[in-house]
Amino acid sequence: MRVDAFSLAGKTAVVTGGSKGLGEAISLALAEAGANVVAVARDPESLAALAARHTNIEIWAANVMDASFPEALAQRDVDILVNNAGTNMPLPMAEVAIDILDNMLNLNVRSAYLVAQAAVRSMLRRGNGGAIVNITSQMGHVGSPRRTVYCMTKHALEGLTKAMAVELAPHNIRVNSVAPTFIETPMTRPMLDNADFRAFVDSMIPLGRIGKPEDVAAAVFYLVSPAANMVTGTSLLVDGGWTAQ
Repeated sequence: MRVDAFSLAGKTAVVTGGSKGLGEAISLALAEAGANVVAVARDPESLAALAARHTNIEIWAANVMDASFPEALAQRDVDILVNNAGTNMPLPMAEVAIDILDNMLNLNVRSAYLVAQAAVRSMLRRGNGGAIVNITSQMGHVGSPRRTVYCMTKHALEGLTKAMAVELAPHNIRVNSVAPTFIETPMTRPMLDNADFRAFVDSMIPLGRIGKPEDVAAAVFYLVSPAANMVTGTSLLVDGGWTAQ
């Protein structure tokens, strides 16, 4: 295999939720591979801190749920999209309030769809193909207590990934998902700080360790690179074996 099969030189990659946690690691990995990365997030300070770490990173302070964002994204030249913005609020099903349900559906599903749609419009306009990775979760493949809404949204994204892949293949636009297990990020830290929950998670991962953001970034990098030229419509599980049991 040629070494340049892993180069992203000359490509523009948009990473939503790109300033912290998984998004930060993904943005840095793609920038290191030569891509011009546009990191999108709501917090200007965290974006500025990220941009200071690599010259290939451009920052875009925006909320992906704003109606104006997909329209603005469609006008840009996009070669790669990493649809990473998302949230979770674990609760027993009987205690999920309507506002929590609506917020998770709007961010995890509705905005993810509209952002992907905008990137597709950019790719189709330019006619150069492209690569899209939806960040889902191992919970998009299984079920789990206190995660009815989260599982529902991530299963939805897995279905979207497959449908997009089939529809867009004739245009040489590849669409895949990356489905991580519990990764140590600012979002998961409060959950993992609970000793009982941490013990449960450790017991469910055959590799016996919590994932790192860099583990997910490596999977994303592979899928958007020329090395994955024949890979579309699949979900790459970065779960330490959780779903293999």
